[in-house]
Amino acid sequence: LFSENDSSALKTEPGDQLADSLESSTNQNRSQIGSLLNAGMTEDLKQEAGTLKDQEVSEAKEKLPDQIQSLKEVAVRITNYHVPQGAGDIVMIQSDHTGAVDILSAELETADLLGEQRKAQPPPLAPPTMWTTEKMKEFKAKMGKEKNGQMVVKRGEVVTVRVPTHPDGKCICWEFATDDYDIGFGVYFDWTTVTSTAITVQVSESSDEEDEEEEDEIEGLAPVGDVERGSKSYLRNRYGEILPVYRRNSHREVQAGSHEYPGEGIYLLKFDNSYSLLRNKTLFFHVYYTS
Repeated sequence: LFSENDSSALKTEPGDQLADSLESSTNQNRSQIGSLLNAGMTEDLKQEAGTLKDQEVSEAKEKLPDQIQSLKEVAVRITNYHVPQGAGDIVMIQSDHTGAVDILSAELETADLLGEQRKAQPPPLAPPTMWTTEKMKEFKAKMGKEKNGQMVVKRGEVVTVRVPTHPDGKCICWEFATDDYDIGFGVYFDWTTVTSTAITVQVSESSDEEDEEEEDEIEGLAPVGDVERGSKSYLRNRYGEILPVYRRNSHREVQAGSHEYPGEGIYLLKFDNSYSLLRNKTLFFHVYYTS
C-alpha cells in the first residue's frame, strides 16, 4: 500500500516525463530544421557562387582572344621599331589618336632631318684683324697704276670679289679706299673645294639680285638689313660670316684688314653700294695673301 503522497508522486511523474520528452523532442526537431535550413542556404550560396564564377570565366574567355590580339599588335609594332645604335640623340614621337610611337635618330652621321639641320650649320669663324691708314693719296696713286686695282661700283650695285685660299698662303689681306663717299663692306667664307686660285669679280644690280644669282648657282649667302647698322645674313650650307656688311669711311682713311685661313675655301669680299640711289663709287682695292 502506498501513502497519499506516494500516490500523488506516482501520478505526477509520468506527466513530467512526458513534458520533458516533448521538450527534448521539440528542441531536437528545431536543431534538425535549423541544420536543414543552414544546409539548404549553404547549397544555394554555393550554387550562386558557382554560377557567378562560371559567368566570370566565360566573360574572361570571351575577352582573352581580343586581349591576346591587342598584345600581338603591340608586339609587332615594337619589333618594327629599330632603335639606332651608337651615340646620338633619340627622339620619340607618340600619336595622340593611335598611340603609335615613332623613333627618330639625330646622329650627325645619318641623313635624317635633325642631322641635316646640324650639318647645315657652318663652324664659327674667328673675327678679322682691322686697321686704317691715312695715306690715301699714296694708296690711290699706287692702285691707279695696277691693272685691276681700280673699278667703279655703280649706284644700287653690289660687287663681290671672290678670293680662293692659296696653297702657299696662311692669311688673306685686303686694303681699299673710295673717292668722295663711303661704301659698305663685309667678308664671308665659302667652305668649298678650291679648283682654281684665280680671283674673280661678280657684279649684281642689288643685294636681292645677288642673292638670287647665288641661289641659282650654289645656295649662297643673302646679306639683308641696314648697311649703316650692319646687315645680318642667312647662313646656308657651306657659308660662314667673318665680318657683316657695314658702311665704312673709306673716303677718309684706307680700310685694311687680314684673316687667317680657317681651312680650304673661298673668301667673299662684298662692296655694297645698294643703299645709294644717286652716286656711283670709285673703288681702289688690293687683295693678297701672306705666308
